[in-house]
Amino acid sequence: MKVSAFPGKMLSIAVVFGMIWVSTDSSAIEVDKPVPNCALAAFDTRSSLPLERYRGKVLFVDFWASWCGPCVKSFPYFNQLQREFGDDLAVVAVNLDENAADAEQFLQQVPAQFQIAYDAEQQCARQFDVKAMPSSYLIDRQGKVRYVRLGYRSGENEEIGGLLKTLIAEH
Repeated sequence: MKVSAFPGKMLSIAVVFGMIWVSTDSSAIEVDKPVPNCALAAFDTRSSLPLERYRGKVLFVDFWASWCGPCVKSFPYFNQLQREFGDDLAVVAVNLDENAADAEQFLQQVPAQFQIAYDAEQQCARQFDVKAMPSSYLIDRQGKVRYVRLGYRSGENEEIGGLLKTLIAEH
């Protein structure tokens, strides 16, 4: 008997959008606000991965899920950014899948050359007030959000690259 993964994915989608719908507090992350220090876990080891660890570096945080079509297109771009900017940039992609096996399957098809984190309780997504999938946040060395992008459009890559160069040049 073949079991379809579709109901599980629909549940994941419902959970994320339910979370987004419920999340209407006024503390949503916006440009010029400090980044919350979320309790994330490294996807591969499940060891603690607080965002505060990246203070002093330019940080690119991206929330994603295995069922997100635009995420398939964004990961190669994030690989390119990590290669281009090296140690000056930390890319952290925060997975929101309910089932980690779905994320593992995604990563086998779309390998990541940057840090993958897991937000099992979706606490970090609530703190960031994630409104779309994917959602990306560019954070400066002082821990302040400097850019928010909802969704993924390759036409914005040049703008993102320019912002990264500016932030990396700031000390």
